[in-house]
Amino acid sequence: MCFIRYYKYMAKLTLSVDDRVVTSAKRYAKQRGLSVSEMVEAYLSAVVKEAPPARDAPILRSLRGSLKKADLREYRKHLVTKYR
Repeated sequence: MCFIRYYKYMAKLTLSVDDRVVTSAKRYAKQRGLSVSEMVEAYLSAVVKEAPPARDAPILRSLRGSLKKADLREYRKHLVTKYR
């Protein structure tokens, strides 16, 4: 088997992290056959990945449109009374 690795430019990043966290992260990475850099890269990729659009919960879909004929002034009066 022959493996070809393509190297891409990797930016250096300096982080300030508690020593205990670094020690734990190195242990965790070693147990999984990873480097801490790979773990940080995977985490940052997941954080910046655009999330799929949120879907309404079924209960919200069932309620949609049920207050179309509601009186907003009455509702506001209700809220003022409730939260006074």
